[in-house]
Amino acid sequence: MARFVLLIRGLHNLRAEHRDCVATIGNFDGVHLGHQAVFAALNARARAAGLASLVITFEPQPMEFFRPDQAPARLTRLREKLASIACYGIDRVLLIRFDAAFAAIGAEQFVRHILVERLGIRHLYVGDDFRFGQGRVGDFALLQAIGREQGFGVESLDTVADGGCRVSSTRIREALQAGDLMHAERCLGRRYRICGRVAHGNKRGRTIGFPTMNVGLLRRSTPLRGVFAVQVFGLAAQPLPGVANIGNRPTLAGDDRFLLEVHLFDFADEVYGRHVEVDFIERIRDERKFESFGALRKQIEFDVQRAREIHRVDALVHATSV
Repeated sequence: MARFVLLIRGLHNLRAEHRDCVATIGNFDGVHLGHQAVFAALNARARAAGLASLVITFEPQPMEFFRPDQAPARLTRLREKLASIACYGIDRVLLIRFDAAFAAIGAEQFVRHILVERLGIRHLYVGDDFRFGQGRVGDFALLQAIGREQGFGVESLDTVADGGCRVSSTRIREALQAGDLMHAERCLGRRYRICGRVAHGNKRGRTIGFPTMNVGLLRRSTPLRGVFAVQVFGLAAQPLPGVANIGNRPTLAGDDRFLLEVHLFDFADEVYGRHVEVDFIERIRDERKFESFGALRKQIEFDVQRAREIHRVDALVHATSV
């Protein structure tokens, strides 16, 4: 059964019934194993105290506000992040709009006015490198000092590691950019997934025998680029195998949009407007420009053959592991 999280959009929507909670603060991009460990601790403490668990996060993310041209590609857009947070048993999410007014709030004012007065925080989990407030002057020590004064605890959890390295959104992003989907999967605890609605495209794929679904990305950029074997959820009782290209289709002159296009094997239903989830299994090759549509068609034939082989192996691995 799907679980839903109470979403509080903006500080102006805080009510008296939202007070007295156990909380954590962060971007939580990707909702990886480190984030999941924080949520588990948060829920355990909240349940023991008979309180609600609260995740405080931001839209846009702070780096996207301060330096939009340098902000890293998101692992998850907002809808995906909220859905993932709900999966881990969180009761409430406070979504704060990160704008000039919020960025101007001083660190101590943020703690006293928002965390203490508005939310009645009983215990707070933050990363050991968490910085906040105007000029990013607030830190773990300031939270602890005000916590002792106001009667709430502050805790930093041990960092989750994979192969001796810290699990982080940055590390996952780098793995995806390198096409190392297995490494990303280990850090996420699941396959990397992009969700979106199927939209109308230019239907060029049909002309060369490979119709594709155009899945809306709704994000500035993504860490993935190239051709991949994928599974698509949301169109049938079982996931559907296919091959996907994510990029700007350099062979098509005059069209530099960044798109996710998925060709499903042996599938011809009309699915425009449907919401789908695309899991990335293995990278096949880089995206590149071809001298003609004939050359592109020939390469896609190879890509489809390779993707079918990947799916066969993947199915055998999963069958033997059950």
